[in-house]
Amino acid sequence: MTVPAPAACGPVWASLPMPALLVDADGSIAGANPAAETFLNASARALCGQPLRRRLAADAPLEEALQRVRGDHAAVAIHDVGVGAGDRPAVRCNMHLAPLQDHPGLVLLVVSPRELAERMGRGAAPGQAARSAIGMAEMLAHEIKNPLAGISGAAQLLSMGLEGPDRELTELIVEETRRIVKLLEQVEQFGNLRPPQRRAVNLHDLIDRARRSAAVGFAQHMQILTDYDPSLPPAWADPDQILQVLLNLLRNAAEASPGGGTIRLRTFYELSLRLRRRDGARQPLPLQIEVIDDGPGIPPAIAADVFEPFVSGRENGTGLGLALVARIMSDHGGFAALDSQPGRTVVRLSLPVAPRHTTDASEEGG
Repeated sequence: MTVPAPAACGPVWASLPMPALLVDADGSIAGANPAAETFLNASARALCGQPLRRRLAADAPLEEALQRVRGDHAAVAIHDVGVGAGDRPAVRCNMHLAPLQDHPGLVLLVVSPRELAERMGRGAAPGQAARSAIGMAEMLAHEIKNPLAGISGAAQLLSMGLEGPDRELTELIVEETRRIVKLLEQVEQFGNLRPPQRRAVNLHDLIDRARRSAAVGFAQHMQILTDYDPSLPPAWADPDQILQVLLNLLRNAAEASPGGGTIRLRTFYELSLRLRRRDGARQPLPLQIEVIDDGPGIPPAIAADVFEPFVSGRENGTGLGLALVARIMSDHGGFAALDSQPGRTVVRLSLPVAPRHTTDASEEGG
């Protein structure tokens, strides 16, 4: 089914600065805007009817993402993936997929090259803005923590000789300095993340550890349910870093519903899920973990950027939790994907299976 692009997408189709494709129910290209023609080095006439997988090489499971969009009738975002076309080298991109109303089975696929996004939004070279922001934040964190400790200590000494409202003010100073120090420590942690030391690990053991920790702490007000695939084989991962990822996701889900709600932890095996590596080989990523909550969802204005540093939908949020998740998953050769709408937010983690004949000995850098 080939649908003329203007009829399906409206007059803004030709004006979109990002490559955009229409993908048919059978996985074929049904339309391409001018930016996509340039990106793929082919005319829309030549592209239409061609299988998407032949024209677009991405280190992300596009077929599975398309099925999710059609099955759930909801948008899916995949962040920081390598996308190439023909003999062109892959570039880092964000990808957004959404169903088209009034056109069943038709999916709009928008490819946002990171270079274009960064230059449009901040006038910076590829990746430079994010790296500069993190670097400056690390430097400021180091310089600010020492004077903050002095301010907190002085406030505590003052409070010993005060009463009433004056003492409450000094306690407020101590409380706020501690909050700022905690934020600075998160910034330092993001910048100093070590390479993963991977070994064969049982994902259900890690999930249960994260669940128990959350249930007696920040997620006491939530109901946490589990839906495990008992046949799941060991993952090839750094247990400490994956535990950190799970705790971050559970914390986000709990903080999204301060009045209470439900978090569901689901695991399953997806044999068809493969990641295209930079050398062209396809790396299987069959191990799936989903953290699902029934909160209000991610604000649409930031949904496309939630895996970027310092992007947060909460007041006083650091914007580093999901950025750290994305970085750890990328370092593991896996990926994280988000599907969010009011009442249902799903973060999916995809990881490789541990190689056969592995031992518990760690491997520096994986």
